[in-house]
Amino acid sequence: MIAPTLSLRQAARAEWEAVVVGAGPSGALAARELARQGASVLLIDKAAFPRRKVCGCCVNAAALGVLRAVGLEALPEQLGAKPLHKLLLVEGPRRVGVALPAGVALSREAFDAALIREAIKAGASFLPQTAATVDRGDERLHRLRLRCGEQQRGVQTRVILVASGLGGGVMPHGPAVTPTPVQRSRIGTGTMLDEAPRWCESGTIHMVCGSGGYVGLVQLEDGRLNVAAAFDPAFVRSAKGPGPAAATLIAQAGLPQVNGLHEGPWQGTPRLTQSSVRLVQTRLFVLGDAAGSIEPFTGEGIASALWSGAAVSPLALEAIRRWTPALSDQWAALYRRRVGRRQWACRLLAAMVKRPVLTRAAIHALSCVPSFAAPVVRYVNAPLPVHCN
Repeated sequence: MIAPTLSLRQAARAEWEAVVVGAGPSGALAARELARQGASVLLIDKAAFPRRKVCGCCVNAAALGVLRAVGLEALPEQLGAKPLHKLLLVEGPRRVGVALPAGVALSREAFDAALIREAIKAGASFLPQTAATVDRGDERLHRLRLRCGEQQRGVQTRVILVASGLGGGVMPHGPAVTPTPVQRSRIGTGTMLDEAPRWCESGTIHMVCGSGGYVGLVQLEDGRLNVAAAFDPAFVRSAKGPGPAAATLIAQAGLPQVNGLHEGPWQGTPRLTQSSVRLVQTRLFVLGDAAGSIEPFTGEGIASALWSGAAVSPLALEAIRRWTPALSDQWAALYRRRVGRRQWACRLLAAMVKRPVLTRAAIHALSCVPSFAAPVVRYVNAPLPVHCN
């Protein structure tokens, strides 16, 4: 368990230069980068860490590039991450392998906790199991209301970074900074099993597609099996739960049964595609999934989260020194250029796997000419520059 580095009372006595709400990859990396530049940073999250989280266990080449840019390239290896070499697409009896240029499988328990420890090592203060609500602010300071158990305190900060994820629920006085779920998009759900079946080989992401959604299976660094799925809500209801829904797709593909799918505790997320929000308000930046999301597949979400945590820090530092409305435009334009343009690949893949006919056609085409996948794979894994200039 990562202990808090200060009490709620101590946090309320300080005037912070930056408060980061959400200690996932985007928030923890943003806190680290700001603290490395000498800013006084308070990182808070409503969860305790390490926490069990089933989404985002694939760290692709773009994400590894961000870690390398901020000096954390050794972190995945230190945590025992398993290299990923292949994406195996399965639809009914059809299957095809797509080579991956780089990437690792790493549990979010280990990864998120390690990034928080790096932020603390850089000088950030950390408060877990603490909820935050943004109060009124002015041109000089923002005020937040923090709640930990029965205790409540107010804190002041020059800049707020909202990295509270999908459905994070952080609400300022005025426009919401929580993205709105897009109707008809799929829901995310997943579970963690103690042991991977023999057919689920290490180093391969197995993506099993069907008419009701898809299931991704990958071995983690400790031998557990991460099962992450995107389902149509109606399909989950008709199957009587996410476990039976996943088992149905796997059976339709002719793969052996995965023990524990029905019994395992399944975690759910809001609809995976969520509309964008205003990325900046006065002295407030929004990053990561809190800025809106597109249904991810093989690590795009983690790459975007890490990039936003690193890339926002120069603008946040400038805002600490002197806020100007131009910072809003700079962050919105930068985010659209680096993240928004890349999301077309996710939209394309999401549209394809929702239509079995297109999925079968794509698998057939790839089995005949594997190089067809190269442009999409290359684009999704392309480096993400982390500097604003």
